[in-house]
Parts: sequence; C-alpha cells; structure tokens
Amino acid sequence: MNAPMNPNVDQRPFTWPQSEEMQVPYQVFTDPRIFDQEQENIFRGPHWSFLALEAEIPEPNDFKSTYLGDTPVVVTRDREGQIHAWVNRCAHRGAMVCRDRRGKADAFTCVYHQWSYDAQGNLKGVPFRRGVNGEGGMPASFDMKLHELPKLRVATYRGLIFATFVAEDEVESLEDYLGEDVCKMLDRIFSRPIELLGDERQVMHGNWKLYSENTRDAYHGSLLHLFHATFGLYRSTQKGGCKMDVKGRHSLLTATKSETKDQSATKGLRTYQEGQFALEDPSLLAGTPDFDDGISLVILAIFPNLVVQQIANSLAVRHIHPRSVKEMELVWTYFGYKDDSPAARESRLRQMNLVGPGGLISMEDGEAVELVQQAIVRDGDATSYIAMGGRKGEPQDNLVNEAPIVSYWDYYKRAMHISSTES
Repeated sequence: MNAPMNPNVDQRPFTWPQSEEMQVPYQVFTDPRIFDQEQENIFRGPHWSFLALEAEIPEPNDFKSTYLGDTPVVVTRDREGQIHAWVNRCAHRGAMVCRDRRGKADAFTCVYHQWSYDAQGNLKGVPFRRGVNGEGGMPASFDMKLHELPKLRVATYRGLIFATFVAEDEVESLEDYLGEDVCKMLDRIFSRPIELLGDERQVMHGNWKLYSENTRDAYHGSLLHLFHATFGLYRSTQKGGCKMDVKGRHSLLTATKSETKDQSATKGLRTYQEGQFALEDPSLLAGTPDFDDGISLVILAIFPNLVVQQIANSLAVRHIHPRSVKEMELVWTYFGYKDDSPAARESRLRQMNLVGPGGLISMEDGEAVELVQQAIVRDGDATSYIAMGGRKGEPQDNLVNEAPIVSYWDYYKRAMHISSTES
C-alpha cells in the first residue's frame, strides 16, 4: 500500500528556468526537501561556516554553543588554548549535551544519563559502565574511544572561527576559500584586538536565503530604510559599489559619505525625508571615523552564514542560523576595539541602536523577509525577477544594481547541483 502524501511537502519537481535575467523560483524558499538538501550540500558540504569570534572564548576552558546550519555545535578552547568544535549531541541517546550559550567548563555532561566529555569532544565518563554489584553495565567490548562526539575541522582568520564537516582534501584552505578581497576587508576591520559589546538575537519567519539576498542587495538600501536615506548614512547617490570573489559566493558592498552632484534621483522617494525629521539627540551619529579610507559603510557577506558590518562606528558580525525552511535566527554580536577611548566606546554603544532586531535601520529588513515569505508560500513555480544593473554577477561601481544577488544564485545552483531548464 502506498503511504499517503504529506500535504505540507511540495510534491512538484524542482526546476530552475533558464532565461537571460536571473529568475529565482519561489519553491527554493518554501520546499522542505530543498532545505534538507542544503544541509548536506552546503552546511555539511565543501564550505567553511562561521561559528564564533575568538574573543567569545578567550581563555582556556571557555566555550560557546551555536549552530552550523541546523546542526547544534559547541566550539571550545581546551586547557592548552587550542580551539575545537563538535556536534552537540550525546553519543548515547542523542540528547543535547551543552545547554548553555556561553561559559567555562573542562567537562560537558549530558543531563539525561550523565555521559561526560572533555573540551575536545572525547568521551571520558559513563555512569555504571561496569554495572552495579556485578549486574548490568556495558558489554566487555565497549570502547569509549569509539563513542566520541562528531568533530568538525576548525580554522581561524583574524580572530574569526570557521568550521567544516569535510576532510582536508575536499575543500580549499580557509584563506583561499575567503579570497583576496574578503581577506583584505577582514584585515581592515580586525586590524586591532577587539572587545565584545553584547549580543542580540532575532527570529525571522522567513527562509534564510531571503536574508542572504538582502545583505547582498545594494538596491534596497535607500529605498527601504528611511533612516539611512534621511540622515545620509546610505543613499543610492553616494559613491560606492560591490565586489564578489572569483567564485561568486561572497560579496562586499561599500559606500562613502561622498555623494554625486545630481541629487534629483532621490526626490519623491518615501524614504528621503530630509528636513522633515530631526534627531532629538544628534550625538547618536557623532563619532570619529575608525578608518582613513573614507568608507563609511561595509556589508561583507561570507557564504554561507556570516555577515560582517561597519555602519559608521557600529561594528558587528551577524550569524545566520537556518531553523527550518520558513524560519531563521540571526545573532548579532557587536564589538569595538580594546584600545578604544571612552568616547569611542560610548559612540559604538549609542550606534548599536542603528542595527539589530529593533534598530533604526535594520528593523525593516526582518519585516521585508517576512513579507516575501508570506506572499510566496503557495506559488512555488512563480519566480522573482532580478536584473537591476543587468543580468551579470560582476563588480559594479554604483549602488543601484543586483549583481551580488545574481552572483550568489549562480553559485548556489552550482553548490546544490541544480541545472536550468528552458522556461
């Protein structure tokens, strides 16, 4: 007898239309089968995923629990200062071992049956392993070395910790994976020792790739965000542009405060309200530039799950956790520099109000993601239309293009082994 079809799973075959413009089938955001395949091909495939900042685990025995894709992971620093990462799932019955987000511990014990592990994920203790009074216990063949927690390979760059599930010969080195332009920007932002300023968490009821698109989208910055345009943090008339790495998976958007002479393009925009709004406390935007290159905004999107930002004096990493096909969590971790003056630190703390779940700028992004997810839920064979600046994923010297999104989807199709078909 055939099993009944699950009405919650899209049963249609998945096809990607071949066209001159980038058309993304909405099914890619709504089909649980595609989400499951992403976990294998992307998050457990030949990619490096962000886990943490080294500053989050600075001392021996420090740890942080997080996610790589939808897999719970713990990243630790052992007694000798070495960094490790392992799947947060007990080898006995599969319970989550570590339930704290951060802390300090030299052993991790599963609450269910108290199997315990060291910072490297090695099994070190099994209660009643030899039974009680000669009865019960594990079989004589039981070998604790064969029941360690699944371990990930770890690499770091400029204090950022990345991990992968695959073997050394299945993915390039982390530095090669990031590429020259990404490394240069990380060198710039992480040129001095950092200090953590705090975290915020945001749950979005939308597919994780909608947010990945958003962070590669120079086009929306002055159209969606009233605060950006009104107070001059980001306008499409400013000088800026975008770059992608040679494989097209990462993108770098930058802007300066310098604007072109022709301001007519901004007239009539809902988000351009200069003269109609003013800050009651102008010190929110006060601050001394951290860099001497004139760049006032950086959105660096590193495939598959990291965004590094500089917005004025606000510095942060954004860690994307896909929860399900229609839900994701975004973790914002803010930082400054250890040698910041009191005034510089105060400026960063004030400007944390610009971003995050309720930020004066970023709150619209979460709403936009959810608006899309709500509207596409029933028509997976319909598509988006991405052509601003032309159908090409190439570097651009302007802020009115969608080139990084085109580049992203071209790479995504290769990573997922998806071929295009004639529409």
